[in-house]
Amino acid sequence: MEPLILKTHAHNLSAASLPVFNSSCRFDEDLVFVVGFVLNAAALWMFMKMRPWNPSTVYMFHLALSDFLYVISLPTLIYYYANRSHWPFGVAACKTVRFLFYANLYCSILLLTCISVHRYLGICHPIKAMTLVKPRHAHLVCSLVWAVVTVCLVPNLIFVTTSRRDNITLCHDTTSQDAFNEYVDYSSVVMVLLFGVPFTVIVVCYCLMARSLCRPRTGLSASQQRNASHQKSIKLIVIVLVVFAVSFVPFHITRTLYYTSRVLEANCEFLNIVNFTYKITRPLASVNSCIDPILYFLAGDHYRSKLMSVLTGKRQTLSSLAPDPYGSSCRWWVRRTASWF
Repeated sequence: MEPLILKTHAHNLSAASLPVFNSSCRFDEDLVFVVGFVLNAAALWMFMKMRPWNPSTVYMFHLALSDFLYVISLPTLIYYYANRSHWPFGVAACKTVRFLFYANLYCSILLLTCISVHRYLGICHPIKAMTLVKPRHAHLVCSLVWAVVTVCLVPNLIFVTTSRRDNITLCHDTTSQDAFNEYVDYSSVVMVLLFGVPFTVIVVCYCLMARSLCRPRTGLSASQQRNASHQKSIKLIVIVLVVFAVSFVPFHITRTLYYTSRVLEANCEFLNIVNFTYKITRPLASVNSCIDPILYFLAGDHYRSKLMSVLTGKRQTLSSLAPDPYGSSCRWWVRRTASWF
């Protein structure tokens, strides 16, 4: 993120003055790169070993791919921040790195939404899910996610640029000062479409899932009501909502405050506070690339069993590697779907 430029003698923004925050506010991107690269590379390798895929695996694979594409761009940012915010790689590389950040951000949000809707259908409408949800449909949905995010972020490639200040070149996270107001309008529309709407869908799906899992079932004993798969599903609902809230909600709230404060030309003291909180919450969105592999382990029985077999050196049983038996009973489908997520 480019430093905030303020006048030293007034409240307005200016490109000819000093940055408010320097290296003390920068995030250590190399840790995210190392952890994210190792975990997501391992996740992609594991998914390739798990064929044939079920729909959940398809969504998780694309989520891991999105995270991996982002983390491989981090070395340039590591160099940028270590080199006192000097960008020597040119305008095209600057645009690419910033594009990959937002592509990963919104692909992750949309893919988590797809996973949530898939889990909702499996738990609340198992018969429809059994007949309508197939791996090829998941591939089509993922292709649509990539296409929508790419189209929505094309203007970001145009807005993002570099600029010279003193003897260094800045790679702006937003755009030049002259086009900042237009960028805020564009960014607000993207935020509503790719964050606000999906987040609402996720909350609704998980509330309906939680209600369905907690509802007493006639004809079942108390021990059957509290079976392990249902309890795990409820825990995973809570985990995903917490991770989503920690990774994405603070970033979008503080970014909105930061952009609004700059547009309204707030006083320097308030801008200092807003800019500081934005720089703290922004890395949380990047850390999501390190958290997602943990969800694969918690949410995917196939992924977990395959990983444990690799770590222990033991071969998996045939049942753990078998494709999903979509033609089996509805009761099996409900139990199996609940155990996935």
